[in-house]
Amino acid sequence: MPAPQPQHGPSASRAPGAPVFASGLSGNPDSVVAARQASHAAADALSARAVAHADLAILFVSAHHAGSMERVAEAVRAEIAPRHLIAVSAEGVLAGATELERAPGIAVLGASLPGVEVEPFDGSRVRGVEPEDDAGVRELAAAIGIDQPDAAGSLLFLDPFSVPTVKLLPALNAARKAFAPGAPLIGGVASAGRAPGQNALVLDDRTRRDGLVGVTFRGPVRIDTVVSQGCRPVGHNMVITKARKNLLLELGGRPALQAVREAVSDATEHEREQLSKGLFLGLVIDEYKERFGRGDYLIRNIIGADENHGALAVADLVRVGQTVRLHTRDAQTADEDLALLLDGQTIHGPPAGALLITCNSRGTRLFDRPNHDAEAVARAFSPARAGSDLAKGGKPIAPPEPSVPLAGFFAGGEIGPVGKASHLHGHTACLALFRTKA
Repeated sequence: MPAPQPQHGPSASRAPGAPVFASGLSGNPDSVVAARQASHAAADALSARAVAHADLAILFVSAHHAGSMERVAEAVRAEIAPRHLIAVSAEGVLAGATELERAPGIAVLGASLPGVEVEPFDGSRVRGVEPEDDAGVRELAAAIGIDQPDAAGSLLFLDPFSVPTVKLLPALNAARKAFAPGAPLIGGVASAGRAPGQNALVLDDRTRRDGLVGVTFRGPVRIDTVVSQGCRPVGHNMVITKARKNLLLELGGRPALQAVREAVSDATEHEREQLSKGLFLGLVIDEYKERFGRGDYLIRNIIGADENHGALAVADLVRVGQTVRLHTRDAQTADEDLALLLDGQTIHGPPAGALLITCNSRGTRLFDRPNHDAEAVARAFSPARAGSDLAKGGKPIAPPEPSVPLAGFFAGGEIGPVGKASHLHGHTACLALFRTKA
């Protein structure tokens, strides 16, 4: 199969001072050639919109090229000349409406952000603090640049072998809550490596094999987020009446395992079939709501069961009084959930650019066709076409032409907001949409 040709992001006129994004993608197996092709495509699209230099280049590099990250980053800097560069290595990358899974690929998203300050940060400036430590939270907020009133949001990439997210995210959420509650945190976990030292991250002119890198945006830009967990609730809500750390001991005064088995037996035949493929637990984020919908749950895996004690092990901490509900995940539910959330964003009009961080368990591992998530974003913001143009002579409907510059990667964990805090997700698609701030 020939390598995909470099893709160009769309070009068009822009309002003075408006943000401009452009994307590029190459599947060339030569690392430097692929970097040049992808970044040249983005640079050409920026140039067509009167942008000489990008304020930021976001680079996504597949595992095939991760060992050459220094040369890849150098080639991107030579083509785009960004003021700041941030990069992460991944199992797969994407741009436009194309996803390259488990194959050589380099994707670039270049951005011109007039009036916006892009502040880089790395692990040397970030440390986990207790959320109750006011001085530590203040120091952390200053370290990542969200202590200013015009903070618009932050982007974070990290290595899973060296960064304890269980301590990091609560600290970052405490800093956001105190100083920038309206500034989302979105990001992802590097997925190219299977052992320490095999991932690669870049911040400006430095490449590292561990830690974290990030940027904070301050100024006239709005970052809207979509977090599609792709799950559907099953059964009814239950309240935790006994728990210890991540062990769910009792639900509604009954052994947790018994309560879950009863909920499964009460489900429909189709629901039981889906639950047999994977059982998930939704933890309610905001207990003060009167009703809970699909987006009100934080989805977590059920990772084990203790028959002797009737307990369940959950991939997160749980507490007494928390409302939970069983969930199922399948391709149809994931497709519908993403489409529904994207539809809600279309009322705001197309964004200037978009960043997609999707789980490496999605793609063709979940859906029966390639490019699912990237095409969904492209389709959501593409101009409407006549039905006769979509499928002629019984031919399949053609994939949408991307009208919004998009790039991203397949992550080993996705970071995005549900409720008022950002969480580490699995099996999720997280999307950042960059718009002009009104």
